[in-house]
Amino acid sequence: MGIELELHSGRPTRKGSSRDTLLRGSYEHGEALARALSALDRHGSGKLGRVDPYGDTLFNEQEAQVACQEVSVLTQGCTDDHHKAALLDLGWRPT
Repeated sequence: MGIELELHSGRPTRKGSSRDTLLRGSYEHGEALARALSALDRHGSGKLGRVDPYGDTLFNEQEAQVACQEVSVLTQGCTDDHHKAALLDLGWRPT
């Protein structure tokens, strides 16, 4: 089971198309990302450990910033090239 990521400009609506707010999607590294995040503590203070691999997980702007910092730390300690690529994709930021 892989994890798919989407970055939206606002909360996607249930009734309308979520494509209206979609800025970027990441679907390429789902399996590797799921494995990379599976080792994180779900009850810790971090945000990435709270990602639900079976359902939707929403982060507000502040939580997303914390998650990006976590990605940076995880990437530095990552030894698996597939996991590292998935984490780098997760940590994408608009320029």
